[in-house]
Amino acid sequence: MKSILRVLFCTLLIATIFSCKKAGNGKVNIVNALLTAKIDTLDPAVSYDAVSGTVVYQVYESLFEYHYLKRPYTLQENLAASQPTVENNGLRYIFTIKKGIPYHDHPVFNGKPRYVKAEDFLTAIKRQAFVPTRGQGYFLFEGRVKGIGKFRKDAGSDFGKFESLPIEGFNVIDDQTFSLDLTKPYPQLLYAFAMAFTAPIPLEVIKYHKNDISSVMVGTGPFYLEKWDRNLQVMLKRYPKYRNVLYPSNGDRHANASGMLSDANKKIPFLMGIKFNIIKEPNPRWLKFRKKEIDYLRIPKDNFATAITGTGTLSPELKKEGIQLQIAPTLTTWWMAFNMEDQVVGTNKNLRMAIAHAIDTDKFINLFTNNVGLSANSIYAPGVPGYSPTITQPFKFDLDIAKDYLKKAGFEDGKGLPTITYDTRTNNAVERQMSEFFKTQLLHIGVDLKVSINNYPGFLEKMRNGNLQFWRGGWTLDYPDGENLLQLLITQNKAPKGINDAMYSNPKFDALFEKLKVLPNGTEKYQIMKEMEETMQEDLPWAMLYYRRGYNLNHGYLKNYRPSDLINNYFKYLRLEPR
Repeated sequence: MKSILRVLFCTLLIATIFSCKKAGNGKVNIVNALLTAKIDTLDPAVSYDAVSGTVVYQVYESLFEYHYLKRPYTLQENLAASQPTVENNGLRYIFTIKKGIPYHDHPVFNGKPRYVKAEDFLTAIKRQAFVPTRGQGYFLFEGRVKGIGKFRKDAGSDFGKFESLPIEGFNVIDDQTFSLDLTKPYPQLLYAFAMAFTAPIPLEVIKYHKNDISSVMVGTGPFYLEKWDRNLQVMLKRYPKYRNVLYPSNGDRHANASGMLSDANKKIPFLMGIKFNIIKEPNPRWLKFRKKEIDYLRIPKDNFATAITGTGTLSPELKKEGIQLQIAPTLTTWWMAFNMEDQVVGTNKNLRMAIAHAIDTDKFINLFTNNVGLSANSIYAPGVPGYSPTITQPFKFDLDIAKDYLKKAGFEDGKGLPTITYDTRTNNAVERQMSEFFKTQLLHIGVDLKVSINNYPGFLEKMRNGNLQFWRGGWTLDYPDGENLLQLLITQNKAPKGINDAMYSNPKFDALFEKLKVLPNGTEKYQIMKEMEETMQEDLPWAMLYYRRGYNLNHGYLKNYRPSDLINNYFKYLRLEPR
């Protein structure tokens, strides 16, 4: 979803809320959604954070998507006409696309309909490989699709070559069919085609905008971009030519029991539009929610005691108002991250161990998640195949041990230790409080922490370029597979080339990853996952913090909302009843 992740994190990187507006000619269902940071880009090839992803996934579509009401998560066809044909022992995939799917209007189409073609997927994958795009999903295909590395090298920064050069492993069979040849089995390939990175895009649009579509959107989704004010809001409207898609008619036990099938087989989307407003602080959101100016809200930290009783249930006062509580498990994990190429923290494991032992993670979870967060015992979140509850961290909160490690690091009581910079992810109040927490905790052992306050785009820029020293890292799985998390730590994905912002490199870890990434779920894969975790823990580029759980409130007139880390295109399922 997601860089850092395309979902809602407990630090409120993004919160989504809804309201129903009235027009003079009657009621118009417009969802009013809040983003807690400015959007960096609307380019599906580059968007890899929860903030921009919330918008991107409503406009762009991929071949596959996750069934909205089934758990465990199940892939189903979206733009694909069927499941792919797999040949050559898993090395060739043949995809068929639905016919007659129109793109949203754009001047380059000259008022004529432009339908999705197989070559549009080639354009999307080329853009991931083309260096000037800075595609954040290139890791999905690098070393896996035959000839993609050669294309990347030969095309360089020349757009003419981008357009003319082929990718050996991508073959356009006809307008509705293409094949993909792999260098080795890749069990996660279909997950890649459920991400916005692979959303089709017409080449003529890319040429028109000179490969810069950061502020325009030309997709096939149920909503199209009407307006974007970078500092204030994004407005999406229902696409009138959206194809005939029906609300699901089946689901899991929870969906069936909670009445989420009442709209079964009805055409979607139900909404006329979505209005995203950028509001950074949580307190105004809470006040608007209580006034019914906001229909859905992740409970802010400071209001948790008001909303939830000591036993974890919804308060009687909110129940009387018709407010509902949804507790959602997530696939989001948080940790303290170190830049392994930094000359201070990266070269001194004893220093990293000292910092890890000096942080009271239980206190952090209490202060910043209201004990909703679950202390992380592993780099893998519960629910990921291969997760083990018996794994333990190589550190615990103990100031005496922390001081011993600091002495071993050569900085007894902090003497001679240069100031360490901690970067915040955003500049909102919660992030500032977290930074002060870390600063205070480390002062107990003599470590001086300098806090660098960033807005979210600024943090992402530092992260993508490997320019951080010490920070709070996190990840929401793009797909339910441990491989998706482990690829954050392999050498070939080091920033700025890839998503390994900790700049971690270990040949043993890399070799194990090469074995793991071609294996299906099972005993052999899980054993390798264990070995990789042990290797990482020995080096300690990350010191784990907690797993996120979502506590969400909504007014009773908001229908069909089901919180999820993986399902980003959920607005098309939502419905608002008259109040």
